Amino acid sequence: MNHEMIEQGVRLILEGIGEDINREGLLETPNRIARMYEEIVGGMHEDAAVHLAKRFQVDSDDMVLEKDITFYSMCEHHMLPFFGKAHVAYIPDGTVVGLSKIARTVEVFAKRLQLQERLTAQIADAFMENLHPKGVMVMIEGEHTCMTMRGIKKPGSKTVTVTTRGVFAEDEKLQNTFFRMVER
Repeated sequence: MNHEMIEQGVRLILEGIGEDINREGLLETPNRIARMYEEIVGGMHEDAAVHLAKRFQVDSDDMVLEKDITFYSMCEHHMLPFFGKAHVAYIPDGTVVGLSKIARTVEVFAKRLQLQERLTAQIADAFMENLHPKGVMVMIEGEHTCMTMRGIKKPGSKTVTVTTRGVFAEDEKLQNTFFRMVER
C-alpha cells in the first residue's frame, strides 16, 4: 500500500470539495486517512489459508456453527462502510479449525473493498478449498451506509446474502437447521 499516494488523493478530494487543506483541523487528515486505510483494507494482502491451516482431528461430522461474527467492510462502489453479522457453518470431514479462525477468515475477506455477495462466497470458498469439509453455509446480514446515509436513505435496512457449498447446497433440511440455529 502506498501511504503517500493515499495522502495525495485525500488532499485532492479536500481541495475538490472546496476545503482549505491548510486549515488547522485538516492538516493531519490526509495522514490519518492513509493510516486508517492501511488498517481497514489490510485484508487485501492476507491469505485466509493461513488461518485455516491449523486443524484438529475429530470423529464427529456434526455441524459447527459460529454465528453473530461482527464484521466491518468497505463497499467498492462508493468506498463507504458496510457492516453487520456473519454466520458460518460447516460439516467437518475429519478435521475442524479453532473457533477464532472462523472469525479471522471472515475478517480477512471483510478488510477489502468488497461487495457483500462476493464476501459471502469468498468465505465459503476458503473453507471448501482449505478445510475440505463435507459442506459449508455462510449467511451475512449487512447494513450499507451507501444506502442509509446517501441515495435512497433507508437506515436500518439490511441486505442478507447466503451461500451454500457441498452438502448444504443439496440438503434443504440441513439449510433449515442452519437457519433455526442462527435465529436462536
